[in-house]
Amino acid sequence: MPSDRFPLLSRIESPADLRALPQSELPAVVRELRDFLIESVSESTGHFAAGLGAVELTVALHYLFDTPEDRIVWDVGHQAYPHKILCGRRDRMHTVRKWQGLAPFPRRSESPFDTFGVGHAGTSVGAALGMAIGARQGGTPRRVVAVIGDGGLTCGMALEAFNHAGDVEPNLLVVLNDNEMSISPNVGALTKRFAQVLSGKLYTSVREGGRKALRRMPSVWELARRAEEHVKGLIVPGTLFEEFGFNYIGPIDGHDLSALLATLRNLKALRGPQLLHIVTRKGKGYPPAEADPVKYHGIAAPFDPDVGIAAGRSSGGPTYSQVFGDWLCDMAARDERLVGITPAMREGSKMERFAREYPSRYFDVGIAEQHSVTVAAGMACEGMKPVVAIYSTFLQRAYDQVVHDVVIQGLPVLFAIDRAGLVGGDGPTHAGAFDISFLRCLPGMVLMAPADENETRQMLYTAFGIDAPSAVRYPRGAGPGVPVEQEMSALPVGRAELRRRGRDLAILSFGPMLQYALEAAEQIDATVVNMRFVKPLDEEMILEMAATHERLLTVEENALAGGAGSGVNEVLLSHGAQVAVRNHALPDRFIDQGSRGDMLHDAGLDTEGILAAARAFCDRP
Repeated sequence: MPSDRFPLLSRIESPADLRALPQSELPAVVRELRDFLIESVSESTGHFAAGLGAVELTVALHYLFDTPEDRIVWDVGHQAYPHKILCGRRDRMHTVRKWQGLAPFPRRSESPFDTFGVGHAGTSVGAALGMAIGARQGGTPRRVVAVIGDGGLTCGMALEAFNHAGDVEPNLLVVLNDNEMSISPNVGALTKRFAQVLSGKLYTSVREGGRKALRRMPSVWELARRAEEHVKGLIVPGTLFEEFGFNYIGPIDGHDLSALLATLRNLKALRGPQLLHIVTRKGKGYPPAEADPVKYHGIAAPFDPDVGIAAGRSSGGPTYSQVFGDWLCDMAARDERLVGITPAMREGSKMERFAREYPSRYFDVGIAEQHSVTVAAGMACEGMKPVVAIYSTFLQRAYDQVVHDVVIQGLPVLFAIDRAGLVGGDGPTHAGAFDISFLRCLPGMVLMAPADENETRQMLYTAFGIDAPSAVRYPRGAGPGVPVEQEMSALPVGRAELRRRGRDLAILSFGPMLQYALEAAEQIDATVVNMRFVKPLDEEMILEMAATHERLLTVEENALAGGAGSGVNEVLLSHGAQVAVRNHALPDRFIDQGSRGDMLHDAGLDTEGILAAARAFCDRP
């Protein structure tokens, strides 16, 4: 990083260096930090718009709080790049999301300033509350700050944490970083001054003193309390947080550094639960990102900051997500009972077209995965055919609802499980490594794993026609390039497909591992079966392979424990089949971020890895 272009930033190796600067130099730090972020992410890719919107807040927090002794907990972590830059990782930002590089989100093992590992929304308030309680129990006078976005407030667990905090009254500051709510008219000189007054010592002492006196006169106290709420409600939307027991301050302009510093200084001195509501703009300081923060949320490929992200060019074939999005629209045209549900992942799940063409049948429930499943169950009770488009990693958050609300009742809810398996740059917090294990044990669940783009379309159609809970799991990104047939036809449930006849060894492949299994099989003359269904398994095919081969090798992109291979083992054991079997799956460890190819290679699930496993199993060179 050229020191002449970033003279202040080049001197900051930790927040202690930032705190050594006079406050008058902080606006320059903000400018350099934002420019550096634009330059670095345009080259390295990664999360972009959210970080640009949180630059002033990051500088203010690290300037006023004694981090890492004081704790800052970021929600999700999309906005944490400025935090990483100020906390000793500036010169490694070009490695973010890359193999053996910086993690895409805060990670405890990466830095003492990363106080809590994140990746899923809604966890910051609960984690910070736990830290605040721990500090109090241990007699440590540290401050704890949680930063949560307005989207994170749609998580039920965030509201649960607010409710608990109001009960235990910790010394906790929650910063609500609001870049979506329509409250911008309230952000101006009046509210800025009002926030500073509300957080000041005079107001606080009068308020608390008045409470103590009026509580001795219950009727007068209730009148005063309600009057305060209504007067405050005329100026700020803080009544909800006040009901949770938080002292609400704001909203203030999150890009007004002097106002942030003044208000945070006051709040730092207060005891008990505090909430500061700031209003920011995603992509702040980079006009293309301000104009289209969704497009610039996550940068997948390098771009020229002077030009912006170029229009997308076709790579020659659709991604698995695009196959789903097209199928959803085609199926909706055939069956008016179809409804599409997403927990705030419209773009990622490729539901934009469906939302435009079928707005009355499109439901974005916010970052509320549990609710997305239960509301789908309710719709199914009334004769609708719900399709829940959800990432594998996020389905983990709704497992109880899958079991209790859908499967026990045998409701025909279709789970379109995106990002199954390894996901690349987002790393282990977003890997879909466990869905086969936690779904195949559920009675009545039908679970499919397509090997390519066309199978994905046909399996979605098959699952939609089943009067039972069903799921189709497919990976991130593009497939092997198999043409997608527009005509939809149902596959026979529980039937596998023999793809290659060889000798001695049969490879039973689940999902997109098929292309690698076929390539490996060519070199050792092995049989390859595209298993297609994880549940129900094709027991007839498994037993035939056991009877005609010396060894069976199962291959899947899921955790080894309880995976599809375990299901094959159960079939063989229950029938007393005498055949050597080995399961090849994700290793019993988390795999760090990198390209999907890097991660598959590390897991031994590319052609080279499957070939090595097969040769070792067969004791062949």
